[in-house]
Amino acid sequence: MSRAPLWRAVAALAVIATSLFLAFTMSPRLGLDLRGGTQLVFEARDSPTVKADAAATDRALEVLSRRADALGVAEPTLVRSGEKRIIVELPGVLDPRKAADVIGRTAQLTFHAVEGLDEAGGVPDESGQKLKLGPAVITGEGVTDAAARTDPQQGPGWFVTVDFKEPGPWQRLTGAAACQPPGDPQRRVAIQLDNKIISSPQVVEETPCRAGMPGGNTSITGNFTAQEATDLAVLIKGGSLPVPLEIVEQRTVGPTLGADAIDASAKAAVTGVLLTAVFIIAIYRLVGLLAAIALGTYALISYAALLALGATLTLPGLAGFVLAIGMAVDANVLVFERAREEYGSAQHTSRRGPRAHGLGQALDRGFKNAWSAIADSGVTTLLAAGLLFWLASGPVKGFGVTLSIGVLASLVSALLVTRTLTQWLIDRVPPKVSGLGTVGRVRTWLTTRGPDLMGRRRLWLAVAGGLLLTAVAGLVVRGLDFGVEFTGGRVMEFTSSQPVGVDTARRLVGEAGFPNAVVQASDNGISVRTGQISGDDVAKIQDALGEVTKQRDELIGPSLGEELRRNALIALAVALSAQLLYLAFRFRWSFGGAAVIALFVDAVLVLGAFAWLGKPIDGVFLAAMLTIVGYSVNDKVVVFDRVREMWAARRTDPLPSIVNAAILQTVPRTINTGLGALFILAALAVFGGDSLRDFAIALLIGIVVGTLSSSFVAGPVAILLERHSKQPPPAPKSREKRTREGSGAVI
Repeated sequence: MSRAPLWRAVAALAVIATSLFLAFTMSPRLGLDLRGGTQLVFEARDSPTVKADAAATDRALEVLSRRADALGVAEPTLVRSGEKRIIVELPGVLDPRKAADVIGRTAQLTFHAVEGLDEAGGVPDESGQKLKLGPAVITGEGVTDAAARTDPQQGPGWFVTVDFKEPGPWQRLTGAAACQPPGDPQRRVAIQLDNKIISSPQVVEETPCRAGMPGGNTSITGNFTAQEATDLAVLIKGGSLPVPLEIVEQRTVGPTLGADAIDASAKAAVTGVLLTAVFIIAIYRLVGLLAAIALGTYALISYAALLALGATLTLPGLAGFVLAIGMAVDANVLVFERAREEYGSAQHTSRRGPRAHGLGQALDRGFKNAWSAIADSGVTTLLAAGLLFWLASGPVKGFGVTLSIGVLASLVSALLVTRTLTQWLIDRVPPKVSGLGTVGRVRTWLTTRGPDLMGRRRLWLAVAGGLLLTAVAGLVVRGLDFGVEFTGGRVMEFTSSQPVGVDTARRLVGEAGFPNAVVQASDNGISVRTGQISGDDVAKIQDALGEVTKQRDELIGPSLGEELRRNALIALAVALSAQLLYLAFRFRWSFGGAAVIALFVDAVLVLGAFAWLGKPIDGVFLAAMLTIVGYSVNDKVVVFDRVREMWAARRTDPLPSIVNAAILQTVPRTINTGLGALFILAALAVFGGDSLRDFAIALLIGIVVGTLSSSFVAGPVAILLERHSKQPPPAPKSREKRTREGSGAVI
């Protein structure tokens, strides 16, 4: 009788207990697309005197941090990305114009002596009078603090106090001015911000000549409003940026949109998990029920891992979390199908002599024999997730993080929790109740009929070629609708209590001065896509649409859009190359080549489908494509793993018959895993909103195409490539290893 080792049960309990503790004691860190706020991405540019390198960018980051703190933003996040970029996240800030103007202005602050009037080439003061200024005596680096203040005794206006690091320069500046008669322009001190005089007060009469104003502080007065005084104090206190900064990306999301996204993702997760649980229980009975329980622990482990790592949960990240639930079913299905095979084979052998193995022994061998395919599938998916994190931008990075965590958590769930539960109960129930006592209807039908799929391999390749031509025709005729993320530009979404028709909205936006804007309906109301426009232009569009609320505002600079588009192509190319290298190392070059050719077909068919459907190609689509690559490779790994195993045992049989048998034996796993993922994706398509709906559609197409290509493209191509291979068939397992694996011992 099989029994779970004590260490495995203790480890499972420890993992679950730790996950529960983390889930109840920590709160998730939500991305701005879920909690609302503004994200700004600045890129440092060279100045005439300073090169924009990592050191200069770090100094600029310090300045921006002080400005963000002075703005009073709750929990601002500022990090350097690469050598020249700074990512600023401002939760709760929904006006990107204010954030960009106050946070990102160059703000070169200088204090000058006034040398007189210069109507020809002077600098205008507050009243328009042109002054001739002396060289800068004090710069922004000499300022330690600044604050907006009001004093009822001095009047209703606002002023800004400034504190200096050293009193000496200020005393010399005001002392020289105090030596001039009252009313003389040279008795004034000019304060410049970005080469514009913001204040040029006269030095008060009480100031002694040459001695100057005592102390290291002063006040800037003027007709300031409270907001103007606050903004000026923020800029002065923040100091001068060492290099100019340019906004290359900006995303603003309203809080209600983020709340709706969380609600939609929760509905999709609950619906998908329930459908998947019902399906797996119907197929695998008791072990299916135990696997469903393990899926619940998988969700708990994944969530706890996100909390422990301090990962930021984004909208695409939520999609990755939900999708990984469907992918977590795969490891359980692989094990159960192998266990069914082992039990059926043992029963067949017992009728010819030896005593049948029990369910526990069949389950143990199922875990052992499925491990190779499970590990290979996990590695290939992690490759795709790693590429997403490396090359993606913005919230899509979160998808790579949650997908990686999901893959690792699924291994823990299947190989620790599921194994502990099933080994504890499996020998206590009858075979029919267990779910492992029969091979299932699909496998029975395939065994009885035994279709020769590889006998028609040329037909399947011809069909695949026809579909490929159709997809390419879509790319040529319709082209790809690259989203703003890859082209650069601006996209906004507005909602209204009163419905606004698309035609009406298009007319209003055109009358506001943007006739070339693309206006479409969305789940949230109206979507407007334009070229590179300013925040003031966005305000014009919003005013033209009437009583609407801006829910989303995303700006991508042209240079960043080109970079993201280039990175997307690199990601797909590297993904295919990495899978080829891994599969060639893990299996044979012919198997790796066949898998990558099939992956290429999968990718082109999905791209062609999106071209014919007119769906956008954006960062979320990139996440879907790399997920398709990982999922499709998983399926091909399972097939080739079975081919390798059967070929080693039947070295003299023709390769087409072995490939055919391997495909037929893996069909039940393929169908059951595919349906589990399709339930999740269907839930995402229904509840996920515009972005996640397109994501789900891409994956639905990709999973169907990828599943079919494993049998009808990868298999035939592997047979063709193997004709040119000089490698011998895989070596059979040693007798000692076969005996050890057949003993049913628990490892």
